[in-house]
Amino acid sequence: MGDPVREHESLYQIEQWSRNQEQYIAILQNEAADSPEKKEQYAKWQKRFEQLRQSAKQQRSASVQGSFHRQPPYPSSYLLQQSHQLHYHFSRFLQDRLLEQRAITASYANENDAKAGEEAQTEGEKRRDVTLEPVPIGEHVLPPLPYPYDALEPHIDEKTMRLHHDRHHRSYVEGLNKAEKEMAKARRSGNFSLIKHWEREAAFNGAGHYLHTIFWHNMKPKGGGQAQGEIAREINRTFGSFHKFKQHFSHAADKVEGGGWAMLVWAPRSHRVEILQVEKHQNLSQQDIIPLLVLDVWEHAYYLKYNNNRKDYIKAWWHVVNWENVNKRYKEAQKVRWRPY
Repeated sequence: MGDPVREHESLYQIEQWSRNQEQYIAILQNEAADSPEKKEQYAKWQKRFEQLRQSAKQQRSASVQGSFHRQPPYPSSYLLQQSHQLHYHFSRFLQDRLLEQRAITASYANENDAKAGEEAQTEGEKRRDVTLEPVPIGEHVLPPLPYPYDALEPHIDEKTMRLHHDRHHRSYVEGLNKAEKEMAKARRSGNFSLIKHWEREAAFNGAGHYLHTIFWHNMKPKGGGQAQGEIAREINRTFGSFHKFKQHFSHAADKVEGGGWAMLVWAPRSHRVEILQVEKHQNLSQQDIIPLLVLDVWEHAYYLKYNNNRKDYIKAWWHVVNWENVNKRYKEAQKVRWRPY
């Protein structure tokens, strides 16, 4: 029968793994509440994992007693083989469901191309289905605000918006353009003695430009409230509730050291959303992520109205969050998925 200690450990691992799969399937069943067919399919998979868990538990209990009073229904090697096969087929099942969902999403997107194009154009980011339009080296431009400077009153004042957009954001655009042109010059001349400096400038100013472009559209007049739609379901699934998410995000924003950002991001490698801090515009954060909701906590974003009271600024900012824009970004971002590790 082999090493009894190792056999007992293997049975315990099969039992625990099966229980975890049952709990995961229960979550999937809740999400498929509006689809009886999907719920029935998940129930069948849950039953298979339950049977495997019960068989492993029965044999493990018998092995603890030192001997079997009767022949066990399945040998340990068979249960181990079954767990591998069940894992393989369940993974394939989930993969098929993902592909099916992607096909539905693609079909939905095709039906709404006109509407999506109009929404994208309001951000100054009109989509091109076939032809890319790369920004020429050093020719980035300052995007216009999607609303008047005073539109976010009383939560964010007009004077701050003018200063923030017209001066600070503009400086990042100009800094990025300068860095790109200098690096292009270095490539032409072969003189890379200052490449470290210009790479840093491109990182700082480029991240500042792109984050601010997201930031303006993450806000709107008469916004705020709780998240709605798909992003709300994702927030509840990952953080447990909107309240817990809001607490986490607010504290992360408040605790950014110096100038920086708090971000809700989609992580293609983890297949879920995460909350991250960023110092400056580019430091101390993760790579391979897609920002969905960003909050600028540099002092220039709030000092004129809130002085050094960052907490009050964060509290006020929740009243202007544009959840429609966050949902739009989430729908696009979640199409990017890598193999999870």
